[in-house]
Amino acid sequence: MTSFQQARIDLGSQLRQLREAAHLSGKELAERLRWQPSKVSRLENARQTATEDDVVVWAQAVRASPDTTDELIRQAIALLERHDDWKQRHRSGLAALQEDIRDLEARTKLFRVFEPGIIVGLLQTSEYARHVFRKVKRLYSAADQIDAAVRVRMQRQEILYDRTRTFRFVVTEAALRTALAPPEVMRGQLDRLLAVSTLPNVEFGVIPFVSELPSSPVNGFWIYNEAMVSVATMTKDLILRDPDDIAFYVRAFDDYAKVAEVEESGRDIILRILHEYRKQGTH
Repeated sequence: MTSFQQARIDLGSQLRQLREAAHLSGKELAERLRWQPSKVSRLENARQTATEDDVVVWAQAVRASPDTTDELIRQAIALLERHDDWKQRHRSGLAALQEDIRDLEARTKLFRVFEPGIIVGLLQTSEYARHVFRKVKRLYSAADQIDAAVRVRMQRQEILYDRTRTFRFVVTEAALRTALAPPEVMRGQLDRLLAVSTLPNVEFGVIPFVSELPSSPVNGFWIYNEAMVSVATMTKDLILRDPDDIAFYVRAFDDYAKVAEVEESGRDIILRILHEYRKQGTH
């Protein structure tokens, strides 16, 4: 067990003790917080990482002392700022990881996402996601929760239809051509992108091969509001909260967005690649 997972277990145990001391069942606490009861269970049993917001409202609901609340906040922030080991993180469960991401997204109003080599998770079809998770499972020896992980990833996508949120996605043409699934799955995935790109609160940009890039697209990154950046590498998930780091990635995103094709010109690129995948199916 990693120190990260142990710290998550310790925090979950403290949350459970506070709930029990307040003579509340998990269901009763969930009702007070307007959460799904399953979230209380996931946090207490270390199947999901508690955020700063989670522990603040939990502490308020159980009337924890200020000192106890401050200590819970410190632990939650420390967990979120860790450079988490992906191999161990995936071993804790593909579905649990998706739940962590879904909770973070629920607190976000402005999403800015750059991905150079994969379709953005919020835009994936279930079959494309299934092939991605199979590869993740093999690479990281992840717990076999592919069906559950796909289900949560699809549930995450409901947020796209919330008009109070704004989504700006930029991908490279290479991301649309990288065959992480068979041709028929890639065709379905590109059809999905065409549909999502027409949503009024979604801007979907494609950087074509012919465009000169402003910088080398080493890694994808997600900017959540103005508060946090997540940068995924093969072995670490970097969580950045320093204002200078956030400002750097905002500038990087804006640079990529300037050379991306959006709306009809972006969809033209998708259609061209979709036509090529369809030709593959006739051979």
